Amino acid sequence: MTDSTTRVHELNLYRQYFDLVAAGTKTIEVRVKYPHLSDLATGDIIRFRVKHTDETCDVRVLRVTEYADFETMLDTEGPHKVNPTADRERQLTNIRAIYPPDKETLGVLAVEIERV
Repeated sequence: MTDSTTRVHELNLYRQYFDLVAAGTKTIEVRVKYPHLSDLATGDIIRFRVKHTDETCDVRVLRVTEYADFETMLDTEGPHKVNPTADRERQLTNIRAIYPPDKETLGVLAVEIERV
């Protein structure tokens, strides 16, 4: 439940990652620091949606940490928190397929989350 001061951010998520969030096994969401995410903060709610569906999953933001690159983020946060079904190298490949190098230079956000 949220109160009237809680901010809700709506973000799309690929099915495979959505299922991990919904199961509570993915506790770190990775994003690049786009302008619309620059104010993401502890206590905010993220409503993840599987693209082109009505399926949603709400999580609370516990922490937002910025990193210079994906490698440092994975080494610091631990790959098992980002995706417990893939090793570090597979995750790095998958993340960089979503976010090419020019996006990575915007800054990398590790968002610690919990289901609500």
